[in-house]
Amino acid sequence: MKKYDVVVIGSGCGMTIADEAAGHGLKVAVVDKGPLGGTCLNLGCIPSKMLIYAADRAVEVQEAARLGIEADIRRIDFASIMGRMRQSVKEGQDHVRRGIAEAENIDLYEGTGRFAADYTVEVDGQELRGERVFIASGSRPFIPPVKGLESVAYLTNETVLQLEEKPESLIIIGGGYIAVEYGHFFAAMGTRVTILEMADRLVLAEEPEIAEVLEKQLSLRMEVHTGSAAEEVKGDGHGVVVAVKTSGGQRREFSARGILMAVGRRPNADLLKLENTGVDTDQKGFIKVNEYLETSREGIFAVGDVNGLQMFTHAANRQAAVVADNALHGKRARVDLSVTPHAVYSHPQIASVGLTEEKARKDRRILVGRASYFGVAKGEAMMEEHGFAKAIVDKKSRRLLGFHIIGPFAPELIQEVTNAMASGGKMDHILNGMHIHPALNELIEAALGNLAEV
Repeated sequence: MKKYDVVVIGSGCGMTIADEAAGHGLKVAVVDKGPLGGTCLNLGCIPSKMLIYAADRAVEVQEAARLGIEADIRRIDFASIMGRMRQSVKEGQDHVRRGIAEAENIDLYEGTGRFAADYTVEVDGQELRGERVFIASGSRPFIPPVKGLESVAYLTNETVLQLEEKPESLIIIGGGYIAVEYGHFFAAMGTRVTILEMADRLVLAEEPEIAEVLEKQLSLRMEVHTGSAAEEVKGDGHGVVVAVKTSGGQRREFSARGILMAVGRRPNADLLKLENTGVDTDQKGFIKVNEYLETSREGIFAVGDVNGLQMFTHAANRQAAVVADNALHGKRARVDLSVTPHAVYSHPQIASVGLTEEKARKDRRILVGRASYFGVAKGEAMMEEHGFAKAIVDKKSRRLLGFHIIGPFAPELIQEVTNAMASGGKMDHILNGMHIHPALNELIEAALGNLAEV
């Protein structure tokens, strides 16, 4: 058995902890089955957004006619777009590997880590014991038990990145952020896309009116069927056929050359043999943690997707930074994820932070303000007729409770609100600042200027 001050399982956000510990002279073991760098670098944010950026540019050309500009896309080099993405991922992996190799106090164990006992992790027959253990093992695609699915070659958000040729047609089962982002990408590439979502609307975490706009805009470029639960999948010699049951009780069939499963994520905690430890999980398999990200076993911590608190890379990185500070420097700071922004890189884009209207009004009186892109000068110049922003404010304190945007540059626009909420949350944190005219940031100011009790 090899003994370490710190054992980290996972090389995504876990590297923040490993680097901090090694920088303070502690002996660190990093365990990862690969590829190095975690989900974001290899299978999530980075590769998908590189693909989607190309899709955004293609759709801009397709929509240029509304501005009086006639333009055509002569060719889309799908293989080149995919190759550029994979090259970037490889460079990221190499960067992580070099960083570990050059670190004086970090040993890398490439293999699946499993607990042999509390504080003891076994990797390919080698046992590692840590004074403290940090679990950052991430998540993987959830595959539902759909009849016949195991008999067809389906794609996930991970395997889709290895495609060499553009599929002629594609059925996407699911309606969350992964489904709508890849729906946007493939439709822009020229694939005939069909999205099948069992719920009555897309992106359930978003405001209903945002989901409504998204569905209408996506439906201009692809088929979108909500209230359609996949019951059976079968091959037909040319591709796949998906049988669904609609919310009205009807049975329909959809066919395509390929199928992408995008119905959610599941934690990798079940791969760790936590039954050999005192670490508890919840009913969905996520590791239970307290406000300091401590598990039920002292000295063992869980950060990122595996604890299910906020399954975003920026939230995982914040968790890792705080828990490293606490565990390594004797601090006792709570992890506050109440102001965690997120974005959906569909077309149109979506960004949100804080509470939805439904959650906000449960135990308080609220004010709601809306403003359309077209209602501000820059939005009118862009001829953006569908996008809007929605502000949710506590009536008594005037604190910002939530903010939601659908439209161009939504992920960039939400940052002003996020900073204000993280700095105390009063409306004045935004309204006291002068906003450039004409610029899209006036959308934020306009939404707050239209507050009314509803």
